[in-house]
Amino acid sequence: MMRLRGKLHLMLTTVVTLLIMSSCGTPVPDADAVVVGAGIAGLSAALEMARGGADVLVVDMSSVFGGHAVSAHGGLAIVASPVQAAAGVQDSPEIAFTDFTDWGEDADEDWVRYYTRHSKVQIHDWAVSLGVEFEDLWHLAGNSVPRFHNVRGRGLGLVTPIYTQGLREGVRFQWNTRIDELIVEKGRVKGVRGTRQRTQEQVELRAPLVMIATGGFQSNLEKVKRNWDPNSPKPDRILAGSGWNSQGLGLDLARKVKAKFHRLDHQWNYVTGLPDPRYPEVDRGLNILANLAIWVNVEGKRFVNECASAKDAVPALLNQPTGSYWAIFDSKGKEDLLVSGSGWSTEKVEALIFGNPQLVKEAPTLPELEKAADIPERALVEAVSRFNTFVEQGADEDLLRFGGDQGSDLDCQKVVRLQEPPFYAMRLYPLARKSMGGIQIDLQGRVLSESGGPVAGLYAAGEVAGFGGINGKAGLEGTFLGPSILTGRVGGRTMLQELHQMGVIGSEARPASPPSSAPVSATAAQGDNSACTGCHDLAHLVDLRRPGYWHFELSHRAIQQEGLQCSSCHLELFPYNQAQHFVDPLARAQNCTNCHGLQAID
Repeated sequence: MMRLRGKLHLMLTTVVTLLIMSSCGTPVPDADAVVVGAGIAGLSAALEMARGGADVLVVDMSSVFGGHAVSAHGGLAIVASPVQAAAGVQDSPEIAFTDFTDWGEDADEDWVRYYTRHSKVQIHDWAVSLGVEFEDLWHLAGNSVPRFHNVRGRGLGLVTPIYTQGLREGVRFQWNTRIDELIVEKGRVKGVRGTRQRTQEQVELRAPLVMIATGGFQSNLEKVKRNWDPNSPKPDRILAGSGWNSQGLGLDLARKVKAKFHRLDHQWNYVTGLPDPRYPEVDRGLNILANLAIWVNVEGKRFVNECASAKDAVPALLNQPTGSYWAIFDSKGKEDLLVSGSGWSTEKVEALIFGNPQLVKEAPTLPELEKAADIPERALVEAVSRFNTFVEQGADEDLLRFGGDQGSDLDCQKVVRLQEPPFYAMRLYPLARKSMGGIQIDLQGRVLSESGGPVAGLYAAGEVAGFGGINGKAGLEGTFLGPSILTGRVGGRTMLQELHQMGVIGSEARPASPPSSAPVSATAAQGDNSACTGCHDLAHLVDLRRPGYWHFELSHRAIQQEGLQCSSCHLELFPYNQAQHFVDPLARAQNCTNCHGLQAID
């Protein structure tokens, strides 16, 4: 009874407050908090606030959740977890702190200390409570012990439970909306202004608190080059390999309110970028995993351990002529080759990549491959012959890829002789992937100003905040999604506390909803496409290339190519009922695996 009275009192107070604000000409808030970005950091923050009773509105440029995390491998760096204990791995915050700071060199020690002490409870235990399942551990470069926790379903299996739980807890979403500026009144951020992508309508969304969680800038090559490490050679060509919306727009928002920035030249790039044949007009790249290949520069010489981490491989590549190289492999290597991301079936790889002579050179012999790739005569033949000798001996004497203490335990150590024709040469480039610097935040997730104090009403989390500086100059892997969750949750809790202090919400948290792992019911009968095509000319719609429809066009084009029924993704719409003909976001989230299956790797 007391709780009921308290809620009734809070509701009455809220109504009276809104009436007073309206009568005085004061803009009425659209939410208690606006989160800009529906990636894993923004979703984590939104869920944290919603569970505390806040009305949260998440705004995103896209029409789908998850950002880059959806197509990521999904691994998390977690310290002293039950998964480690079950595997007999002895880890501790002290061991992890040393690993982080030694590997990263200039990591933010306060954030590292917080992360290593709290990742078990605030990431592992929290994720498990939402239905996330962990599979196994990897021991990756820079870590004293196995610490990379693989998630069942990869990135999609990690981010979907967070999103669907947010839906269950009442988090609201506004899609296809680009935020262009922050509303600042009397020195305080009080909302955002933006543009609806599909209609170009201008919108204004007001809230007492705003969080920027827009991701990084690694798909904006102008920003990548502008913030390039001045002590590192700049390659002739670099490809954009992050999410399409990783344009650095959050940095632009923060710059307008004189926020403080840090480590913008700390970029975690890969060396395995292949120009994406689907977008020849732009420098988009695919992440190629060719574990049975050797890498030679344009002179035909091996130049780095192919199993090396990005920390060592990127500088080695940038110091090569042209800043690019050839991945050389045979027919066995072709069978083993993978393309990062979803939807890259064997047939698609064969047609779009191996069927494109601009991307891949093929020849029945190595001398002929030398000519096709314009590699100096005999250089490639000698490099392959020497590598094959090392394979027979069981030790790579030149670069310690295998048979020594320097190589990592990645799949590329499972080497075989390159001897099964035909032979292939694939030209690869640096691939811009993640930014490890950005908006400076404190340990409460508040955005700091150039003058040193917090920017009133403004928070940031995830990649746009440089992951708090946890990585320093180099990531240990699993230290991107993990810090995104942690900084999101920390910022969400601080925002919740501030909303309480402002009297915007009461002290009682909303009762917890059932975990998001509960399956969405699907009882309707399967229906064929004729039930939809009578109203929707899908073939025409996917070719319009309309602003704000990129995901609609991409996903429905894939569905057409695969010959799937509409009911495979929209079962809740069958049988057709005009009164109930709307997409259920919970049901839709369960269908993302139709495109983003277990092929999604990062």
